Amino acid sequence: MSTLFESQRPRHPKEYTAKDIEVLEGLEPVRRRPAMYIGGTDDRALHHLVAELLDNAMDEGVAGHASTIEIALLEDGGINVVDNGRGIPVDKHPKHKKKSALEVILTTLHAGGKFSNKVYSTAGGLHGVGLSVVNALSEKLVVEVVREKVLWRQEYRKGTPTSPLRKVESAKTKKGTSVTFYPDKMIFHDKAKFNPTLLYQMANSKAYLCSGIEIRWKCHEKWLQKDKSVPPKQTLKFSGGIRDYLQLKTQGTKTVTPDGFSGDIQTKNGEKLEWALSWIHDTNQLFFKSYCNTIPTPDGGSHESGLKTALLRGLKSYGELAKVKRAAQLTAEDIFSHICGVLSVFISEPQFQGQTKEKLNTPEVSKLVEGIVKDHFEHWLTNDPQLADKLLQFALENMEHRLLKRKQREVKRQTATRRLRLPGKLADCAQTEAGGTEIFLVEGDSAGGSAKAARERKTQAVFALRGKILNVASATKEKLMANKELSDLTLALGCGTGAQYSPQDLRYERVVIMTDADVDGAHIAALLMTFFWREMPQLITDGHLFLAQPPLYRLTRGGNIEYARDDNHLEEIQKRNAKGKTEISRFKGLGEMPPKQLKITTMAPETRTLLQIVASPRKKSIDSATVESLMGRKPELRLSFLQENAPIFDSLDI
Repeated sequence: MSTLFESQRPRHPKEYTAKDIEVLEGLEPVRRRPAMYIGGTDDRALHHLVAELLDNAMDEGVAGHASTIEIALLEDGGINVVDNGRGIPVDKHPKHKKKSALEVILTTLHAGGKFSNKVYSTAGGLHGVGLSVVNALSEKLVVEVVREKVLWRQEYRKGTPTSPLRKVESAKTKKGTSVTFYPDKMIFHDKAKFNPTLLYQMANSKAYLCSGIEIRWKCHEKWLQKDKSVPPKQTLKFSGGIRDYLQLKTQGTKTVTPDGFSGDIQTKNGEKLEWALSWIHDTNQLFFKSYCNTIPTPDGGSHESGLKTALLRGLKSYGELAKVKRAAQLTAEDIFSHICGVLSVFISEPQFQGQTKEKLNTPEVSKLVEGIVKDHFEHWLTNDPQLADKLLQFALENMEHRLLKRKQREVKRQTATRRLRLPGKLADCAQTEAGGTEIFLVEGDSAGGSAKAARERKTQAVFALRGKILNVASATKEKLMANKELSDLTLALGCGTGAQYSPQDLRYERVVIMTDADVDGAHIAALLMTFFWREMPQLITDGHLFLAQPPLYRLTRGGNIEYARDDNHLEEIQKRNAKGKTEISRFKGLGEMPPKQLKITTMAPETRTLLQIVASPRKKSIDSATVESLMGRKPELRLSFLQENAPIFDSLDI
């Protein structure tokens, strides 16, 4: 009987001894497992090699030793990166006395001058593997260094020197480093080649991050035949830094606030923080980029976390100051979901996630960013209350949309497998597509019951309102957001409100207001039309809103039955049929009307009359002014309207 420790599989014929233990030396680990160092061997990893060289050059620039950097995509497919920094040391290394410091850096992992703050106070290169990894994965690499106006040169192949370090000649320039490399096709696929667009964007972003550094871009025209948007040659230098970048990217875009929020702070300890932010309405043009020591961090990290917390706390504080209670429910998503901008930090000893450095994991940076940005953000808000109110209102609309979306995830239209929960006031139709469907908005449970019995279940839905809805023209935004009737109505329609309105998400082709044919019904209809005009104007302009025409009177003469919409229509019918006795009954409301009669007169497409609500052919501002006069907070505007239009009416039904 076998024990727990006895293998049931046949033993491998080979033994496992000490001689099977391999010790990889030099750059062999990089060539064996390149993914450990550059994240793979695909196109993204290929371009990471260029980023390593560019980051080294930028470290010289940020330290104040380089003013120009050149990056070129050569005709033969190689990459050349040059900086006029101090130049890599070429003297003998004290520990490896037979090698120059240059050769040690190029052939030894974890060799470099960035492990302490003696040479660089802040740097993107931290692990001492960047240049050596590029060398290991290159079929050919040529490095040239100028030190004290003397040019030195050395060549490598797959990480191994093919020539000694030679003094070539006297140089015109005093200092600098040039690296030219060709990726190894044995590591990367045969057809691997550099993308000029990605390289140009890389160079462009570095120029924005360091306003004092000039980056000279070159690309042979051979590689630009398919992409005419990339220039063959350009000098990149932006005095405004990331502010210029934000302005360029948001040019022609409708922003929430007229001015962006930006800052540039350097602490006593040498850390530096820069940001430029703006909020826009169009979600298709959103972008946000973060950097640490000029290294892009697409996966975010500590600095982004600190920024989000600062913006959230700052806007909440302003909301509390402005006595807007709903601001307390804001989340970072409500503020950050429509943001455009750049965040750049320069710190010593940053901790990244992995060698590709796509995420910053330095907890102290979160508190640093939060503290600095929050103070400046609060000052920016309080210094311009009108601007702050716009941003707060926008964030509150985003919050409302977020909460609505959360509800909508639970209340989608019925599927083939289950029927999901919709607002209790809604009797939905069976058809799942919006085309050909209608939703009738009625007042009260009684009218709702009659409408449900009279409807065509396949295409007609009924939503029963409880009493008169809120007048959104005179209510605060806070009251509007808290109103359950309108919240449920918005949820039933599924299209959102305000800036978050989404026409493709509207669940019905027609939205029909169906109220009693009396003064109270007209008032409710006016309140609903005001709501749609203020919160969903596109629903009206797209032709989705209608007004039902239920009858007010029923006329019976013998076996003939006719219906009159109002007093004028009643008088017209009586004049037309003067002979014979006519029995006239007035409907008290839709709830008192038998479902069969309601269907014939008001709901059946074959026999009903619908009035389409359309926007005025005049300017929208005129419509808005009319709505504000009749439904807004100022009663004197309504009085003025009545006085001006009184001659039009002979009598009023009040």
